[in-house]
Amino acid sequence: MSTIILNNGVEMPQLGFGTIMQLGEQITDNVAFALNNGYKLIDTANRYGNEVEVGLGLKKSGLPREAYFLETKLGPTLYENDDAIDGTLERLGVEYIDLMILHHPVNNYIYAYKMLEKAYKEGKLRVIGVSNFPVEKLEHLLSECEVVPAVMQVEAHPYYPAEKVKAFCDEKGIKLQAWYPLGHGNADLVNDPVFAELAEKYQKSTVQVILRWHLQMGFGFVPGSKSFAHIKENAEIFDFELTAAEMGRIALLNKHEPFYKVTPESLKRLATTKCNFED
Repeated sequence: MSTIILNNGVEMPQLGFGTIMQLGEQITDNVAFALNNGYKLIDTANRYGNEVEVGLGLKKSGLPREAYFLETKLGPTLYENDDAIDGTLERLGVEYIDLMILHHPVNNYIYAYKMLEKAYKEGKLRVIGVSNFPVEKLEHLLSECEVVPAVMQVEAHPYYPAEKVKAFCDEKGIKLQAWYPLGHGNADLVNDPVFAELAEKYQKSTVQVILRWHLQMGFGFVPGSKSFAHIKENAEIFDFELTAAEMGRIALLNKHEPFYKVTPESLKRLATTKCNFED
């Protein structure tokens, strides 16, 4: 399993299993399956409403706690709740979380980040990070924080490799982890002729070629699937390598535009939508 060395020396697996929009027994089974079929990182969030079931999946895997990397994201409506991190630990059924991320740059995110810093110093979190922060808000955070975030989770894929924020993060020693690594299954991306050609050459699926691109870009990435077959297939990307010329062809596909558009309405929704366990 390929890993990324973070700015505090912690090793984070590049490939993770994403659990968004998965609930109940299904996610418990999928987490256990993923951990026994090529994955060493599980990604969830307060907002996904599945941390309890993810925690059950961790136990069902039969693996010791130190065998996997667990990450979750603090929901924006909890940014001033001093008990939010302990509550997250309780729902997941673990004594520590490998990586905790601020989910969105809304509400009092400076106060929330200081909560993460405190929990990091107490050993409850091994790594802290942020998600979806534009450069200007990341600059604001860096001007206020003591612990530089180790990870920025952001939309990234061949049609939008997040080059602006990546350049800033590279300068600051912050590693990128991609959500939407397949463009949320965008048909144009997954069926792009460049990936179809490379898939035929390497006898892989186009999805596997795209995930291999993430690997060689140095991104962390967390594809999700509800199918055991697809979960297993998404991890079978370590037995081939794209050439420099092929990576160059893929670079030309960049459309410089994310699929997910931030609007005042979406920011308001993110700032006010409660997690399902809140009163």
